[in-house]
Amino acid sequence: MPRGAPARKLAITVDADVHDGVVRAARKKKMSISAWLTEAARRSLRIGDGLAAVAEWEAEHGAFGEAELAAARRQVLRKHPPSRARRARKR
Repeated sequence: MPRGAPARKLAITVDADVHDGVVRAARKKKMSISAWLTEAARRSLRIGDGLAAVAEWEAEHGAFGEAELAAARRQVLRKHPPSRARRARKR
């Protein structure tokens, strides 16, 4: 969280497998659980905003075509190449 920005507390309950996964993920990134959850929530909110923007655009202009989707995929892969671990899992 940014310094000087007041933090707000949440009390949450999660399934055991989610808890264990969060703890492992936070440890792996050397982050506190709160910081990891904040980052994950922020990412999820951005994704939701992006999906809403796409839906709004498609409602006005029609669905994206295959060529447009392929171009978008190429652009995303150029900016965010898959990690070695992700490539290995796909095999």
